[in-house]
Amino acid sequence: MITDEQVEEIIFVTKNIYDFDFDGYSRASLKRRLNRIMLLKRLDFFDLKSTLTNNEDFFHYFINEITVNVTEMFRDPKFFKSLKENVLPYLSSFPHIKVWNAGCSTGEELYSFAILFEEQGLYNRSFFYGTDVNHKVLETAKEGIYDLQKMKHYSENYLALGGGKSLANHYVAQYDAASISRHLKKNVLFSMHNLVSDGPFNEFQVISCRNVLIYFNPELQKNVINLFYESLANFGFLCLGGKETIRDPLLAKKFKAVDKKNNIYQKIN
Repeated sequence: MITDEQVEEIIFVTKNIYDFDFDGYSRASLKRRLNRIMLLKRLDFFDLKSTLTNNEDFFHYFINEITVNVTEMFRDPKFFKSLKENVLPYLSSFPHIKVWNAGCSTGEELYSFAILFEEQGLYNRSFFYGTDVNHKVLETAKEGIYDLQKMKHYSENYLALGGGKSLANHYVAQYDAASISRHLKKNVLFSMHNLVSDGPFNEFQVISCRNVLIYFNPELQKNVINLFYESLANFGFLCLGGKETIRDPLLAKKFKAVDKKNNIYQKIN
């Protein structure tokens, strides 16, 4: 089992060799993931630190294991139902809509947004940005090809929110894989972005970052929420995960709760 002091040593190595800062990550989460890597690779702490220091390919594997990549299409259907009912009607008068899915992982949530926007007639005037720190998951997101077996569960999520069609209308089945329809990829861009160290890169009407902040400590959560505030257009919407909230009282005053239960907020002046 890795000690607290050894966790700090690993944070020091990644920061000084690869300029990747884990300092704001939850120590409990980091410790769990580091123990998992040591178990999977059969490494003791000395071997872990040495390999991480000397092998850049291992660092990329390390990032893939440390960053939690749990996602699915239309995860939390009640959230997507609220998005459809409380946010999309407001956006319907906008000539151009920009959406940022931060911490997008393998892209299922971003494509869920794209499907919802298409069904509400908003897709052609929208552009969707998906970002993550993990280049490996971004490659999967760009391909938009998923396990066909998972589509049954995703279809249940879609129907639970009151989806207008069949989810099968939005992908092409090929043997045991489901490929997201080409027209849904037309207005989509996936790229690297680090919420810890990178700044705003556009002005958005909607930012969704769900189930990412729970892995950050309170100070980093505050910094990231402030990044989102600066990245939102006036009266833009911020969507957080079910176990997340805007804890800082000064930041909380800059947002209005549109749906507190489903963690949808609107930027106010």
